[in-house]
Order: sequence, then C-alpha cells, then structure tokens
Amino acid sequence: MSKHYGKERGISDINLEVYAGETFGFLGPNGAGKTTTIRTILNFIKPNEGSVEVLGLDSVKDSTEIHKNIGYLPGELELFSQMNGRDFLRYMANLRGGVDWNFVEEMISNLKAQTTKPIGSLSHGNKQKLGLIQAFMHDPDILILDEPTNGLDPLVQEEFHKMLKSVKEGDKTVFLSSHIMSEVEEICDRVGIIRNGKLIAVEKIEDLKAKKLQSIEVHFASPVSEDIFTKLPNVSDVEIKDNVAKVKVSGSNIDSFIKTIANYEVTKINAPEPNLEEIFLSYFKGTESKDDENKGTESKGDENKGTKSKNDENKDTEFKGDENE
Repeated sequence: MSKHYGKERGISDINLEVYAGETFGFLGPNGAGKTTTIRTILNFIKPNEGSVEVLGLDSVKDSTEIHKNIGYLPGELELFSQMNGRDFLRYMANLRGGVDWNFVEEMISNLKAQTTKPIGSLSHGNKQKLGLIQAFMHDPDILILDEPTNGLDPLVQEEFHKMLKSVKEGDKTVFLSSHIMSEVEEICDRVGIIRNGKLIAVEKIEDLKAKKLQSIEVHFASPVSEDIFTKLPNVSDVEIKDNVAKVKVSGSNIDSFIKTIANYEVTKINAPEPNLEEIFLSYFKGTESKDDENKGTESKGDENKGTKSKNDENKDTEFKGDENE
C-alpha cells in the first residue's frame, strides 16, 4: 500500500504480512512512516494505492468488525481530560460491550495506574498506563501499539513486557512500533525496518543478529599499522591509538580477522555482544542521500499525529475511530 500527502512523502509500496500469534516489531527513526502505516492499517486514513486485510477482512469495508477485535494504543495519546481514570475505563468498557472488570482491576494494580484524579492532571506516564489498559482490556485478537512504553518508568516497562508475554502465550498477535531496541530485542519474533516511507527489511530477530556489526577492541603488546586491517573483507571503521585498535566487523564470520591479529602479540580483546541498536543503525549507514533532504517535511501523518487527513472525520481523540465502533 501507499499513502501520500500531496507533494509530501508518506509511505510507498509497503508490502508486509504479519503472522497470527507473533509479536512483530516495526522499527524506524522518527518521521519514517511508522504511524502513517498503522493509521492506514486501522482505516483512520485511506491508502492512495493498495489494500489492507486484517483477520482476513478488508480494512475499509469491514473496519467496524476489525476494530472489535483490535486493541490500539496511539503514539500520541489524547484522553478525556475531565474524566478520572476509572470513569474513562468504564466508558471504554461499555463501548466494548462489557469486559472482564476483574482483569481491568488486575492491570490497574500491576501498572499502579492512577484512576481517581482527572486525567488532565495526570503525568504523561500515568496517561500512558490508562491507554495501555484500554488497549488490553477486552482481550483482543490483535494488539497494535504505537510506542507503547513512551513515558513509562523502567519498573512499569517491565510489567508491560510481562503483559505482552502473557498475550503471546494466549496466541494473540502484537504489532509493535518502537525505537527502543532493547525492548524489541526482548519481546519480538520478527522486525520490519522502515526508512523514508519505504520498508527496507523484514527479518527474524535471530537472522538480524547474524548480520551484526560488532565492535571489537584489540590491545597489542606493541604498535601496529592500520594497513593490516585494510584488506580484510568484513572490517571497517578502523581506529588505532597507541597499541589499541578499534574496528567494526560485520557478519558472523570473523575468521580472517582472528587469523590476522594472531600474527601479533595480543594482550587483551574486548568484544561485547552487539545489541539490536547497532544492527539497526548499520542498515542506515551510508544511506544518507537525497531522501534525507525531506527530513524537515516528513509525512504529516507521522510528524503531526494530532492532525488528520481529509479522510479523518474524528477530531476529538486519536482513537475516537475505535471508540465509535
């Protein structure tokens, strides 16, 4: 599918399948098109080209039925500021046709959600907790979560991860937009990477790590020349100071690198396990091009999440389309 905003870029030729029962991470820098993709999947905005199916249903024709089976947390959450948290959750439960309120109370307790004060007086993190609860409360088949841990403290993030693991054990599907690499690494089965409105990779977590860009620091007994690394196929970013060489080695095969440094007296090697963030950044290395000239004019659907396209008729809240089902 594609979605454009006049002359401004939106998303182009997104072709993606998310499997039932998996937790899928959708990664990309700010303005890449993550939120535009999500809002198009949910039929909050309509694609210019292509189509979307959710649970085998057409996202436009069957959006009411689809929304019954989805829990959604928008990237920029706007709630009813005059309501207190408990009234808001009751309101959402009634819109859903009733939920297991014991389950709601359990989430309120586990997340330490503030439910007695007016929502408008709450911190961003406490509003986010209410957003999470309303997304999970009806035990949906699919959870679509846009930057769900935004504003949450580490202890609450840990509780959220437990909630996701419980959902996964129930064979539910999660589509998770995030820029927190450690979070994605911990909970996702596969990831899609989007940049400048285009999907550039879809990988299993383990396959992505196999393409790792590893930082290695080698301490030699005596000075060595940078030339010993220049002809090695997988080595880049060579930096030598005194007797210490710092290099980047790509891929899982570092045999030639090991054999090269074995010709010298080595006193110490530091080679920490690469995290997903390094791998993620390696996809973008050297790709700065004319596409990046549009950084200041990224898709308004992504940058100005509070604004709507002409197809968006609901102005009050980000998830009003979901509430009205």
